[in-house]
Amino acid sequence: MNPFGGDPRKLMKQLQQAQERIQAEIAALDIEGTAGGGVVSVRMDGQKSLKSLKIEPEAVNKDDLEMLQDLILAAVNEAARKVDAAIQAKVGSLTGGMKIPGLG
Repeated sequence: MNPFGGDPRKLMKQLQQAQERIQAEIAALDIEGTAGGGVVSVRMDGQKSLKSLKIEPEAVNKDDLEMLQDLILAAVNEAARKVDAAIQAKVGSLTGGMKIPGLG
């Protein structure tokens, strides 16, 4: 007897469909990360590929390129953290909070 009730093949098919839906939602993510009060902003997809980088003119100072580099790193790292959180939320909704290998 199946402890989860119902047909195990049907359950597996439903899980597979849900996983495919979640993977599509993750691929479609469009997350923004900013730094320096928004003078540097980046957009990242669910695979953590950068899609855009925007730098406001006031962030550009040829005498302090290190600050600009730090702002870019901070914006990218913020976006990556937000992607991770969004993925966890989507996977958590699929699994009801259970940790399932291969799903996150």
